[in-house]
Amino acid sequence: MSLEVSTVRRVTARLMPLFCVMYLIAYIDRQNVSYAKLEMVQALGLSEAAYGLGASLFFIGYFLFEAPSNLILAKVGARVWFARIMFTWGLVTLALGFTQNATMFYILRFLLGVTEAGFFPGVLYVLTLWFPHAHRARMVGLFMIASALANAVGAMIGGALLDLHGLMGLAGWQWVFLATGAPAILMTPYVLWKLPNGPDKAPWLAPEQKAWLAKTLADEDVGQDTSHAGAWKAMLDPRVLLLAGLYIGMPLGAYGLSYWLPTIVKAFGVSNTVNGLINIIPWILVAAALWWVPQHAAKRGFTVWHVAGPPLLAAVALVASVVVPGTWAKFALLCIAAPAIFAGQPGFWSLPPSFLRGPRAAAGIAAINAVGNLGGFIAQNVVPIIRDSTGSNLAPMLFLAACLTLTGGLVFVAFRVLGTGVRPVQPPEMPKSQAK
Repeated sequence: MSLEVSTVRRVTARLMPLFCVMYLIAYIDRQNVSYAKLEMVQALGLSEAAYGLGASLFFIGYFLFEAPSNLILAKVGARVWFARIMFTWGLVTLALGFTQNATMFYILRFLLGVTEAGFFPGVLYVLTLWFPHAHRARMVGLFMIASALANAVGAMIGGALLDLHGLMGLAGWQWVFLATGAPAILMTPYVLWKLPNGPDKAPWLAPEQKAWLAKTLADEDVGQDTSHAGAWKAMLDPRVLLLAGLYIGMPLGAYGLSYWLPTIVKAFGVSNTVNGLINIIPWILVAAALWWVPQHAAKRGFTVWHVAGPPLLAAVALVASVVVPGTWAKFALLCIAAPAIFAGQPGFWSLPPSFLRGPRAAAGIAAINAVGNLGGFIAQNVVPIIRDSTGSNLAPMLFLAACLTLTGGLVFVAFRVLGTGVRPVQPPEMPKSQAK
């Protein structure tokens, strides 16, 4: 086994399961409102649009604190900062279980965005400290599989938690927040114990593996600005701004679909628990797509279509899901749309590190993710407004489809602008065993 293979395999086996579990918990905590909504709207006397506004305030807090959080991480290290992020977002999620009115709901959702800000782009930045560029796309794919699993787990437990209504005097929607907030707090000590701040601090890497990794990453950084000076300026780099604008459509489509999918399935006339079980299906397909697309890119060559093709396919499937007759035919098309919305993202996130390094990468990746996640804010406000104003199920899907089509078109522009900066990915391989 070569030194490269053994080193990458060991780092993957040690870090990626931890990052995936952390992201799974984070994603459940931000998506639990889609199930709490089924009871919480009536309990707090909110309209669909008002609840959508409250749910979307998460993204405003996220947007405002994303870049500062990532720059702090670059200075203090991942170990302490990720632990802080998890502990505080867990506390806010628990507090959501005791929401008394709309104002409290709005404040707590905003605070959830503030406390979680920096986690997703923080992991993307940390991956640049542990993996050479050729391996990052598949690592992002592995990491993002956790979001699909989170939606599947959330779907499985969300409906079941709602059915705990009355247990210990608590409503079902309260149990949704309490049961999903506790794991983040319980996970905090483990993160402090197991996560090294960098390869040089990893006790499980052999000296020769540390040396190979340090040299490889240093060679990739030749000619790149890796200092803290000018990190904020990276956010104004035209290439960063282009990718940030492009990325808006991906979270917009994802949150627009995932936020409303439980409501769509409820129209089938099923119970809360069955609703959750049915919703597992599309998210299993998302996980499969997040694994298969980077694998296909590695075998056939990474091209613009690996990033642009999925959102274009998703646009067609979303519109068709409303137009075609038959409940199960509609659901089948949503099962095509869901993986297509997510499948282009591993390839997309391999683009920023092709021209950003060090703290500039921390700032640039955070800026792209912060601006892009405003798509979630747009989706959770515009979709219900369109639905309430038109009374049509087709109009919101046309809006999401238009945004995804624009995203696919902008991908071609981005590839032209970045040119030779786009580098191929290595063939993906799951860690078979931990190197001895």
